[in-house]
Amino acid sequence: MKDENGFKPFIPADKVVPEVTAVSVILGILLAVLFGAANAYLGLRVGMTVSASIPAAVISMGVIRVILRRDSILENNMVQTIGSAGESVAAGAIFTLPALFMWMSEWGEGAPSLVEIALIALCGGVLGVLFMIPLRQALIVKEHGVLPYPEGQACAEVLIAGEQGGSKAGVVFAGMGIAALYKFVADGLKLFPSDVDYDIQKYGGGVGISVLPALAGVGYICGPKISSYMFSGGIISWLILMPIIKLFGSGLTAPFAPADVLISEMSSQAMWGSYIRYIGAGAVAAAGIISLIKSLPMIVNTFRDAMRDLKGGRQASTLRTDRDIPMNVVLIGVLIAVVIIWLVPAVPVNFVGAMLIAVFGFLFAAVSSRLVGLVGSSNNPVSGMAIATLLVSALVLKAVSGATHESMMGVISIGGVICVIAAIAGDTSQDLKTGYLVGSTPRNQQMGELIGVVSSAIAIGGVLYLLNQAWGYGSAELPAPQAMIMKTVVEGVMDGNLPWNMILAGAAIAVVIEILGIPVMPVAVGLYLPLRTTAAIMVGGLIRHWYEKRKYAKEEDKKEAIDRGVLYTSGMIAGEGLVGILLAVFAIIPLASARGGYLGDFINLSAMDNGLGAFLVSPAAKIVSLIVFGLLMLTMCKFTIWHKENRK
Repeated sequence: MKDENGFKPFIPADKVVPEVTAVSVILGILLAVLFGAANAYLGLRVGMTVSASIPAAVISMGVIRVILRRDSILENNMVQTIGSAGESVAAGAIFTLPALFMWMSEWGEGAPSLVEIALIALCGGVLGVLFMIPLRQALIVKEHGVLPYPEGQACAEVLIAGEQGGSKAGVVFAGMGIAALYKFVADGLKLFPSDVDYDIQKYGGGVGISVLPALAGVGYICGPKISSYMFSGGIISWLILMPIIKLFGSGLTAPFAPADVLISEMSSQAMWGSYIRYIGAGAVAAAGIISLIKSLPMIVNTFRDAMRDLKGGRQASTLRTDRDIPMNVVLIGVLIAVVIIWLVPAVPVNFVGAMLIAVFGFLFAAVSSRLVGLVGSSNNPVSGMAIATLLVSALVLKAVSGATHESMMGVISIGGVICVIAAIAGDTSQDLKTGYLVGSTPRNQQMGELIGVVSSAIAIGGVLYLLNQAWGYGSAELPAPQAMIMKTVVEGVMDGNLPWNMILAGAAIAVVIEILGIPVMPVAVGLYLPLRTTAAIMVGGLIRHWYEKRKYAKEEDKKEAIDRGVLYTSGMIAGEGLVGILLAVFAIIPLASARGGYLGDFINLSAMDNGLGAFLVSPAAKIVSLIVFGLLMLTMCKFTIWHKENRK
């Protein structure tokens, strides 16, 4: 049976197969928490997350088809629908909410409560799903063939090719296990340094690379072009701007604000913390605003189409594949969420803030849903939408309540809800596209998204608390770049005491990059991040480039190698993220022994009197790190391009 576009899904509308089952819900919740935690750790390190839909679908097929011997493509689709919600909730939360931890620590007020974090994430996630429901018909059905929704289509292809699911799941688990072991040896036992840095003292600046699996995985998934843009941003910061600052500032006899030491005595890391991160913040903020301005025609058209569909009152279809959660339930759900944001004391948002969330929330849900249809979830400018929200909210709340601590926390809470709304709306639209292609029931998928939102929102507070207590946001281990930028924007509006010359210089660099026709957001993010981070991402991008350019016997072999690479690197990201969470747990568990300290110190072999600590700071240790990292990259080849060749 075909729909109004003449499209026939994989499972026809008149056929009913298992979809929402105890297995799909439980497995989906587990994956939502798993990928949510892993992406939270990744995002706080590098400022970006990766889509969890395809890895969740593959793991689902490996468990349901191979282990449980069940056969339902819609059951697998429900697992990935629930599981992928965790990544989106994590993205929205980590881009904003760490600012609350940093502020409250500075003010001597402790930290935000778990209830506050959970409610912000929960309300944002629920609103993101509900706002997307009235847009489904316009964006998914009517625009079929116009909006490609790349991740949604790719996930549908993986599900339809379900008979290959067992072997593909093995690739994900292999990447996860190897990366987990590598991370534990590097950052747990500390047998070799995970950061290889070298300061160029006379010239200024420095070079380096973080020899970690997740960063290389991000580079492979993003591809060589995006990776090179990020790396070029790092080169601008560390090999152009830093030497210029060193050249003109080394003769100063007093510290140049906001630094408190002489430029001549600064290391490259100190120079990054005092100057470059403000320039990078200006570049990322300008990049987000530019992305938003370029999307304005799309925003207007999407909003107009949504209003027209709501006003027209489209007749309800009797097809299973066209059933949504009823509109009256949607409106009641939106009202309840907004009232909770307004009236629950744990959420520091007043009535004006709640109204801003309702207006900006629907607007950016529509924007996000259409944007991911064109460019995919990975390129969705969620941070740009959050920055625009923060600017308006900060101006409004400053005018209403003054530049108080409560106003600042209210602004970042509004930004947090909007960020989660935009991220979840994009994820929901991708999942609904997958469901449209395979023949799922939209209402069931929308319920699945809500289940994923609830489970991951409850878990994300604990993850944020754990990571903050272990290392602290803004540290070298967790630079939290996006949250630092959001914090900078709010402080700039409220206090007006930031080094605006540096921020405006970064914004000017972003404008020049845009004029040259280069994608501005990845370059701006690279401008902000440490060069060692973007260098590791570049390695993954170069491997992807090699995969794409090498000769294969058949085109199918090339596609299989690249796809297996995506699955393997997705597993690497998840594996490192999970061990990162585990090490954070070890870092805060006190030892009940004569040695004292914490469990993390106990497993750290370099802390013992065995000469390992001296080795780790020697040049030889850096060489060992590079060799081990090279071996890690060879494991990727083993499970991807050499997999096919070894079978012949």
